[in-house]
Amino acid sequence: MAGYLTAEQKRFYQDNGYIVLRGVFPLDEMRACRKDLHDLAARLEAQRGDINATWPSVRDRSHRIQHCHDVQFQCASMTRLISDPRFVGPLTEIIGPNIQLHHTKMFIKPPEKGSPFPLHQDYPYFPHERNTMTAAVIHFDDSTIQKGCVRVVPGSYKRGALPPADDAHDHSLPQDAFPIDSATPCEARAGDVLIFNYLTIHGSGVNLSDEPRTTLLVQVRDPEDLPTVRAHESNGQGMMLAGYDPRGGVKPTWDRPVAVAAT
Repeated sequence: MAGYLTAEQKRFYQDNGYIVLRGVFPLDEMRACRKDLHDLAARLEAQRGDINATWPSVRDRSHRIQHCHDVQFQCASMTRLISDPRFVGPLTEIIGPNIQLHHTKMFIKPPEKGSPFPLHQDYPYFPHERNTMTAAVIHFDDSTIQKGCVRVVPGSYKRGALPPADDAHDHSLPQDAFPIDSATPCEARAGDVLIFNYLTIHGSGVNLSDEPRTTLLVQVRDPEDLPTVRAHESNGQGMMLAGYDPRGGVKPTWDRPVAVAAT
């Protein structure tokens, strides 16, 4: 799958720990996928009730964000999308030839009150030995500053894991030291894909526009990069999106028995 990124794009990613790839998918495909996700959100709310995933550190009565884990189990279009060579190809040039799924998340920020995410690193949620864990955000709507686009701190992944705020149950960084407005906006159009390392500091603002902001977050890794703790496990882990698993049929962590200490 070589040739998906230019030498300049690879250098940019190595320097900054993120990159926005423009026009990965055509607009008509994104419109169809967007409808699938909004239909899914409506079904989930009818079946389960509230699917608001606003973080405790910014939760109030107005902020909302519709959310679903492992969307590929809900929509066949998402299964096709996350295994599409147009999506997976660039990831092989960043991580390596073997790309393993960790999990997916749908996020729909509703108009005028779409929840923000304070600056944070994804590392504390699922730390790995070699830090190949990488996030890829597929955009189904245009994502501007007004719509609460993702923001990043360029080069911050080189700082390693940082301690979260003392009272941050959501692992967010201290907001006085890491204000969201200080980070670089990653404005995107429908069909663009934002890729960043899980050590890259990132977050997003409130959607203040009159339109939703719809994205799919896909977390992937090298299958030989093992987790250091059992955390954030899901049924979707272990699916190969490119190449193969050199470990040869090792069960995903979620399917292994948990050791119980003697008492």
